[in-house]
Amino acid sequence: MNRGEFTFDLKIVSAHFITIFLWASAFTGIKSALTAYLPEHVSLLRLIVGSIALIFVAIIQKVRLPDLKDLPIILLLGFLGFSFYQTALSFGEQTISAGVASLLVSTTPIFTALLALLFFHEKFGLWGWIGSLIGFCGVAFISLGGLTESFSLNAGIILVLGASLSESIYFVFQNTYLKKYGFVAFTMYAIWSGTIFMMIFSPGLWGAISHAPIDITLIVVYLGIFPTVIPYFTLAYITSRTGASEAASSLYLTPVFAFVIAWIWLDEVPHSSAIIGGLITLSGVFISNIKKIHKHTLLLKK
Repeated sequence: MNRGEFTFDLKIVSAHFITIFLWASAFTGIKSALTAYLPEHVSLLRLIVGSIALIFVAIIQKVRLPDLKDLPIILLLGFLGFSFYQTALSFGEQTISAGVASLLVSTTPIFTALLALLFFHEKFGLWGWIGSLIGFCGVAFISLGGLTESFSLNAGIILVLGASLSESIYFVFQNTYLKKYGFVAFTMYAIWSGTIFMMIFSPGLWGAISHAPIDITLIVVYLGIFPTVIPYFTLAYITSRTGASEAASSLYLTPVFAFVIAWIWLDEVPHSSAIIGGLITLSGVFISNIKKIHKHTLLLKK
């Protein structure tokens, strides 16, 4: 076995876990933040916090500025991956539960795989598609199994689906720029770009901060540093190594973690459907990566 290859695999697994866990915590965080902030102020404040934190990182890392010719696409990807995604998700969670929101965002791997196939001929493989469908059934079981609310096609559902598609476009088309600038620098450019577009919602933000309870404001600060910044670094790292569709496939685990976090954070006991759906989701992720697992098993035997 090549020791370097095994270490690299551990890095990928760790990056997946960090991405899933922190993103899962965002659904509960957003739901809590909306008790004191408007959706647009939640999105703007978390991006401002994330952008300020990244300025210090950029100074330490001595990150160079992007080429002028790349600015239009960087601004567009920043808008899609951050401005539109986070705003649509925050507005969507006004009318639908965090569980349903996590289900809808879990369509991101399907959108990502389709876009990667259509524009870059990136193969996902039969097992990948089968695993994705099983995984989606799992998150559907989790999110819908114990709900009393109606799952009608309302504005919230459309908004969150739009957020999922927007995020998928960001994941797929960032790859060229990840190779050119590296995943750290490009993610910084995208977050800063997204923050610029969000400044349209700045009126009233200071008043909202001054009137909001300190614990709710700290939750938004958490959203700005952790779910907003770190997962995009880890997912960009995975994308640069494995491709967009494979990087997004494990995001089906997000609703599983989201329910566990809500259980601990908000004392929401998961329904039995959440447990069953979690097992279905785990099996879907396993199947979608079965070829990769088989390959690593052979390496271990060598």
